Amino acid sequence: MARNEEEKGISLRELEAALAQASERSTAAYVLLRDRWFERLLGPERAQVPSSYHVAYLRRLSPLESTYTKDRAVEVCVDTVKQFGFDLENEPNIRLDLDDRPQKSPRACVIPSDPPTVVHLITRAQGGLHDYQAFLHEAGHALHYGGCDPALPYTFRNISRDHALTEIYSYIFEAITREPEWHAHYFGLSDEESARNAEATTFLEAILFRRYTAKLQFELDFWARFNENGSGPDGYEKRLTEATGVRYRADAYLADMDAGFYSADYLRAWIRSAQLRDYLVREIGEDWWRNAETGDRLRALFAEGTRPSSEEIAARLGYQQLDIGPLLHELGA
Repeated sequence: MARNEEEKGISLRELEAALAQASERSTAAYVLLRDRWFERLLGPERAQVPSSYHVAYLRRLSPLESTYTKDRAVEVCVDTVKQFGFDLENEPNIRLDLDDRPQKSPRACVIPSDPPTVVHLITRAQGGLHDYQAFLHEAGHALHYGGCDPALPYTFRNISRDHALTEIYSYIFEAITREPEWHAHYFGLSDEESARNAEATTFLEAILFRRYTAKLQFELDFWARFNENGSGPDGYEKRLTEATGVRYRADAYLADMDAGFYSADYLRAWIRSAQLRDYLVREIGEDWWRNAETGDRLRALFAEGTRPSSEEIAARLGYQQLDIGPLLHELGA
């Protein structure tokens, strides 16, 4: 734990305390979201506490697939990013692999082979809103790596102390799908339908945030007691099940642990991307997600590569590093 804290430049326990507070303060809002979307996605005959095996199905938002078809995913996402002033199809540093080929993995990813000049963005649409979210998420990574200053030392182009910085940018692009007007603009939905489908993405963010918070708490406890009584699943099932309302099996604990407290990086990015979105709304307006000025501000951040820490970005935006106010707002608390 000490080594990871030194590498990240943070206190994991202080981070955990702030996250626990955010989780607790957003519980009432989450329960309403959870019950509503469990009903819509799993039906009235579902178990009171669904199994974690349902999570992949929940994340696909399968009942919405007829609206968010796979054949429009590339077109819509490329145009969405273009509103920021980024032309993905003509970015010289980003190599796109968007084709639907047999045996190609459906998992969207970015491979920054030699930033900024060689960055691969790979997706394969399957159908559903998740395709659009995944594309935008990975576009944030690709534009970050592809937009770094080529004069930076190799270290600040291709190596980072952790993943918390680049995840800020992937999250802010994915957050566009939480804007009701985005759904109305691209899919011709009514105000009511747009608000409902945007709420679905908030539900997914909330369940994942709570899962990762509980996971980090378990991992911290696991390593704190490791030298005294060795490893074990104590607390894993209880923490994650209570946090999400989805039952996690105790015997899955080892497979769910990440190297280097990666969960902490995701969670720091959750805090920071909410701060960034709050900043953009304040400085640019509610239409931040389709305003070229947003692209200009992001481009300036991307140029720094991996040099700044997530916490340094918070200070520049005018926030304390553990200010959870914007995150609570996004979670509906």
